[in-house]
Amino acid sequence: MTTKRLPSWFKVKFPGGSNYRLVSGLLREQELHTVCEEAKCPNIGECWERKSATFMILGDICTRACRYCAVTSGRPVGLDLTEPDRLAVTVAKLSLSYCVITAVNRDDLADGGAYIFAQCVRRIRFRVPGCKVELLIPDFEGNQAALEMVVESQPDVLNHNIETVREIFRSVRARGNYDRSLKILERTKKLAPSIPTKSGIMVGLGESKDQIINTMEDLRAVGCDLLTVGQYLQPSKGHVSVSRFYSPDEFQELSDVGYKLGFAHVASGPLVRSSYHADTQHDAAISRIRIMNAGATS
Repeated sequence: MTTKRLPSWFKVKFPGGSNYRLVSGLLREQELHTVCEEAKCPNIGECWERKSATFMILGDICTRACRYCAVTSGRPVGLDLTEPDRLAVTVAKLSLSYCVITAVNRDDLADGGAYIFAQCVRRIRFRVPGCKVELLIPDFEGNQAALEMVVESQPDVLNHNIETVREIFRSVRARGNYDRSLKILERTKKLAPSIPTKSGIMVGLGESKDQIINTMEDLRAVGCDLLTVGQYLQPSKGHVSVSRFYSPDEFQELSDVGYKLGFAHVASGPLVRSSYHADTQHDAAISRIRIMNAGATS
């Protein structure tokens, strides 16, 4: 099947600029990976120019092979214990005030890489005390001890993407589990109620609008605070094809539904990704959560 032609609203500037080159150079110097590159994110030019990047730890080979993801799948080798320090050095050199960290799935590790996630938070806090850290974690195969290790590091936001609706979940994410993903968010809220939780949905994989709304309801039922909704883009002909492109008006409609359901912040749009303008999402969410809490106690 041929790749569908992109609608006009997907036009973005070609990556370039002094900050883009600075970020690129530092990543090469410190031998770090980003999901911006590995997942072929369309926002890489804009984000890197504003010195914002989503760092991808634990290597660049994923033990899973989700049908929508451009990250290389295979069998990783080894574990780099110096990575948290190199990441913290890069965050300091970029003078970041907000940092997003994600990872490939490392099902070959007993803790799924949770220790490295936690160490990244601690090393960044040591070198750049004012920097907020958002973690976008895998499901750790349901390992509760691994999740507790991550939560104990006290990230400013704990993100785990549901990605798609229950009805097609297994067909595009065979080694994942819809209910297990919900339990991660629910368990995080029980372990640390003050940490905002976040999740993301891709649309255009064959779901219906009603199914999207049902998924949003499921996320709110486990206390999820923040939501991102973005258009799935087919990375290659070997990946699942795009069922259809949602219009900007449809994304606005989903945003409106999200706010009515009680999310503290909803970022919904064709180019929205889970870490897109994450600092803005966090700040808006914290303000809204404080207002909501004040109203509940008055």
